Amino acid sequence: MNSRTSFALLVVLTAVGTLTISSAYADEHYPPALVPSIEDARAMANQFLLEDLPVSVWTDKTDYGHNDMIMVKGQVAHVSGYPITVTVVSPLNSLVTIDQLTVAADGSFETTLNTAGALWKYDGTYTIKVNYGSPEKSNKVKVELTGGVAFTPSFSTPTKPDKICSSNEISASGQCIPYSISGGTVTSATLNTDDNSIIININAEDDGILTVTPSKTVQDGIFMVLVDGEEWDDVEIVANKVTVMFPAGAEQIEIIGTFVIPEFGTIAAMILAVAIISIIAISAKSRLSIIPRY
Repeated sequence: MNSRTSFALLVVLTAVGTLTISSAYADEHYPPALVPSIEDARAMANQFLLEDLPVSVWTDKTDYGHNDMIMVKGQVAHVSGYPITVTVVSPLNSLVTIDQLTVAADGSFETTLNTAGALWKYDGTYTIKVNYGSPEKSNKVKVELTGGVAFTPSFSTPTKPDKICSSNEISASGQCIPYSISGGTVTSATLNTDDNSIIININAEDDGILTVTPSKTVQDGIFMVLVDGEEWDDVEIVANKVTVMFPAGAEQIEIIGTFVIPEFGTIAAMILAVAIISIIAISAKSRLSIIPRY
């Protein structure tokens, strides 16, 4: 316990002790104006405690409905000219609102939050956070909202994260394609299933060379290259290794083949195969059903 907090408690104890003295003794030995009331003593203690915190925050209640107004008040110990940043986080751990408040000359600040919005619809604990210019000068208060939509945490299976490619590979629609480039940089790449091509976007600061070597499971039968939409002759194609000499200022290189992996890969091919087999089976059964029996 620091000296400021100790002094605050001493004020309360002194006030309570003084008020238990008989009125006759108090009138004789203490002038009435010097005897603090319990309310004054508590206010003094609270003031000392607030000054001991870099920033404090509180609300007028702890429980609210979904059409209530939340009165938020606070105090900073030392006014430094920064605004107070207020953020509210929902039970889903999502941002509900954010605002900046001006701090008064006496260090106080206040605002009103309306819980009628759609972002406040879930029941549960909402956290009101305040920050005064640095992480060390922050605080928070929690309130409960009831009478709205019950929040049930989801335990669904997380989605599979995107494949992480190495520094010498292009990431194109979830596939990693080995490459090297001089005279520029690769900014992005995609697989075009309509044209069986790989589209590579580049930033060509100078004349340069791009070499791409997709595996045959990604693309096969490479026979043409387009640079900025035009057929390009300054190209060398050896099996699945493609070397493109591009000019400064080029923006897009498209490598076209006879096959490119579908967006859903093997799973899509299996679904298509099952669908085709099912259609054939149903068709065969239908033909058999209409053959007359003798």
